Amino acid sequence: MMQYDLIVVGSGPAGRRAAIQAAKLGKKVVVIEQGKRVGGVSVHTGTIPSKTMRETALNLSGWRERGFYGRAYRVKEQISAEDLRRRLIITLDHEVEVLEHQFARNRVQHIRGRASFVDVNTMQIVKEDGEVVQITGTSILLAVGTKPFRPDYIPFDGKTVLDSDELLDIEELPRSMAVIGAGVIGIEYATIFSALDTAVTIIDPKSTMLDFIDKEIVEDFTYQLRDRNMKLHLGQKADKVERLPDGKCQITLDSGRVIICEMVLFAAGRMGATESLNLAAAGLQADTRGRLSVNPETFQTSVPNIYAAGDVIGFPSLASTSMEQGRIAARVAVGAIAKEPPKFFPYGIYAVPEISTCGLTEEEVKTRGIPYECGIARFRETSRGHIMGLDSGLLKLIFSLKTRRLLGIHIVGEGATELVHIGQAVLNLKGTVEYFVENTFNYPTLAEAYKIAGLDAWNRMGDLKSTAH
Repeated sequence: MMQYDLIVVGSGPAGRRAAIQAAKLGKKVVVIEQGKRVGGVSVHTGTIPSKTMRETALNLSGWRERGFYGRAYRVKEQISAEDLRRRLIITLDHEVEVLEHQFARNRVQHIRGRASFVDVNTMQIVKEDGEVVQITGTSILLAVGTKPFRPDYIPFDGKTVLDSDELLDIEELPRSMAVIGAGVIGIEYATIFSALDTAVTIIDPKSTMLDFIDKEIVEDFTYQLRDRNMKLHLGQKADKVERLPDGKCQITLDSGRVIICEMVLFAAGRMGATESLNLAAAGLQADTRGRLSVNPETFQTSVPNIYAAGDVIGFPSLASTSMEQGRIAARVAVGAIAKEPPKFFPYGIYAVPEISTCGLTEEEVKTRGIPYECGIARFRETSRGHIMGLDSGLLKLIFSLKTRRLLGIHIVGEGATELVHIGQAVLNLKGTVEYFVENTFNYPTLAEAYKIAGLDAWNRMGDLKSTAH
C-alpha cells in the first residue's frame, strides 16, 4: 500500500494549488481525480468554460462596439453553438496542458479514479478499468468541488431543459431562454445569452438578487438588464416545468403566469460532490447540500488530519479564494507556517456587464454605524470610456469620515474584474482618499475613474489631513 504525506482528492483550483504547495515543501503528494482530465469543475464545466463562452460571445457579436455602431452591429451575422465550442476546446486543452506540466515539474503523482474513505488515513480508488487500489496518507485534503442541484420536479433532458454543466454541449443557440435561479451562475449565463440576442427571462423566488453586492451596484446592473429587454420575474417561484409537443418548454409560476421558451436553464444552486466519498468511514458528515464544515483559519474538518477547501465548503465559492484555501490547508497539513490571507478579497461576477467588489458594502457600513462618504465615477465621464463607446459603467468608493480610509470598492461595467485590484491594494494597505486624489493614473484609461471617484468623495469630505496611521 502506497504511503503519502498528503492525499488530495480533486484537481480543481483548491486541489491543484494544495498539491503543488505541499510538493514544493518536499512532501510526497498524490492527486486523485475522477474526471477524464485534470482540472476539476473549474476547468471543464465552471469558471474557465463560462468565461471563455462570455469572451467568445462578446467578440463575435460585436457587443463592445455597439455603443458606436448601434444595436444592429455584428461581427459575425450567424453565430452558432459550434462557434462558441471551438474556442472553448482550444482554451481547455491549454489549461489542462499547463496543469499537467505543473504536476510533472513538481513531481506530484496523479491517479485517475473514484476515491472513497476506508478509514481516516486510508482511501480506496476505483480506476476506470475496474482495478481497485488502496493508499494511505498522513493528511487528506478534500477538494471535490460541487455539482449542479437537480431537483426531481425539473424534467432535465440535456437538450431543452438543462443544468449549467449541460449548457456547454448545446447543439443550437436558442431564440428564447428562461433561467431559473438569479444567483451568480444563472445571472452570468443569462446575460451572456442575452448578448447573443437570445430573449432571456430570469425567474427566482427571492424578490432581490445578488444580495451580497452593494445595493446601488445591483440597481444599476438591473437597469442595464431591463434596458436591453431582459425579463426579470423576481419573487416568483417556478411551480412546474413542462416540455410541449412542439419541442418548446412551458413554465408555470406560482403567480399563475405562464412562460413559453425554447430552452430552460436550471441554475438554482449547487451541491458538494461528497456523496461517493463514504464520509462516514472517516467520521465525517456533510450538510443537506453535501458541503463540509471546516475551521476557517486552518480548513481542518472535525477530523484533525482531514481538510477541505474550495467550493465544497461553501461561500464564497470562487476559484481565486479556493486556491488560497488549498494553499493554506496544505501548509497546515504538512506542518508548515501558514499566514492568514488579507481580510478583504475581490469578488468577480462575469456577467454582461461585469460586476466586481472588494471590502464593505454601503449597507454593511451603515449597519456598523461607521460615518462615511461615497465617491462615484461613471465610465462615460472618462476619455477612455468615450473612446470605447461606453454609455454605462459605474465605480463607487466608500471612505470612513473619521480615518478617511477606503472601506469598499464596487464596480459594474466593462473591465470591472480587472479594475477592482487597484482598490483592493489600497484597501488592504489601509490607504486613504488622498491616495486617489494625489496620485497620477494613466490617461486615457478606465482606471482614471478611481481619481474621479476619489475627488468626488474628497470634495464632500473636505480637505483635511488624514488621521489614519
